[in-house]
Amino acid sequence: MTDTLTQPPAGGEGPLPEFPMPRSAGCPFAPPPAASALRSEQPVARVKLWDGSTPWLVTRYTDQRSLLADPRVSADATLPGFPHVSPGLREVAAHRRSFLTMDDPEHARIRRMVTGPFAVKRVEALRPDIQKITDDLIDTMLVGPAPVDLVRALALPLPSLVICRLLGVPYEDHDFFQQNSSIMVNNTSSVEDVSNANAALTEYLDNLVTARISDPGDDLLSELAVRIKAGELTSREAATIGVLLLIAGHETTANMIALGTVALLENPDQLAALRETNDPKAVAKSVEELLRYLTVVHNGRRRVALEDIKIGGETIHAGDGIIAFTGTGNWDAEIFSEPERLDIGRDARRHIAFGFGVHQCLGQPLARVELQVVYSTLYRRIPSLRLATAVEELSFRHDGAVYSVRELPVTWTS
Repeated sequence: MTDTLTQPPAGGEGPLPEFPMPRSAGCPFAPPPAASALRSEQPVARVKLWDGSTPWLVTRYTDQRSLLADPRVSADATLPGFPHVSPGLREVAAHRRSFLTMDDPEHARIRRMVTGPFAVKRVEALRPDIQKITDDLIDTMLVGPAPVDLVRALALPLPSLVICRLLGVPYEDHDFFQQNSSIMVNNTSSVEDVSNANAALTEYLDNLVTARISDPGDDLLSELAVRIKAGELTSREAATIGVLLLIAGHETTANMIALGTVALLENPDQLAALRETNDPKAVAKSVEELLRYLTVVHNGRRRVALEDIKIGGETIHAGDGIIAFTGTGNWDAEIFSEPERLDIGRDARRHIAFGFGVHQCLGQPLARVELQVVYSTLYRRIPSLRLATAVEELSFRHDGAVYSVRELPVTWTS
């Protein structure tokens, strides 16, 4: 595959490249060829978004880490110049402030309220429960007919069950919150649909949190209820936190399970090495490499400059939008040798699939444990697992906040 720009880069003749950029049909795991070309030719370049705005696309790993850790760069989605992913999410940002799109000290104040349940020790304590959920779902797969859609049979229910238990959300409501979550993370959803889905989820979480004030349990929503009683949060702020954690807690991991399985099935030597190892450290290393290789959060980390910043031979002016496109960062050959090769023995811990800086993913310890359990269990329990269709016939999700497959038909030898 040759990396070429489909449109001239900023500063040249012709229109700016449009973002997001299309992936190559023959390389479903690789970042878009035009973005990779920019990393080599113009690592800080203007691009054009859906609304006509022209933020800076930053494609080089070192520049991305530098900007994401720079206090002169803001995550506040209400600021002019912020590069919104879609009309729907722009509308939500104007009416629902999430700590994900706040700056310190407000960001740090709210984030500290929910950090505890995602601490490494507390997440590790969940490993036996996550293992049981995984085994139960695989048991159900094995006694049912094949082929089966792995997304619906395992990838989606596993993280949904886990985040429901952690938050205190009834799993029997999963159809409701999964459907509305899907609307919110779909870039093609209308403003009305996104607003309605956000309102429905916020009201739902608001009711659950309010109920915990008088009837607390051993869950995160109950901890938020304590904050409400202490006057540290309003019920609507707590509900907004709940919506964010519920969506993020199942969407990304579900898509990593599915897309990771496709990548491993397409690299049978790596799948065999993972299946045959009994070393938890080797499994953990495999997870880090798959996170690097796939970078499923594929819309980039969106920011806006608060001051003029010189980087990559360009000056990003105050008020300019910034997109740190971590997909190309994680495939930067200056950092990861032969980045196009899936190598589960690679030390990929420096990847930025979870972002970087103060806004890096809160739930990454939980995602890591879930993926370690699934990747070390599924292929061992079903060693003959294989795609039930050609990889070229899979429908990939290009239109959402998280990249993956819509369905993953798999089968096995009984």
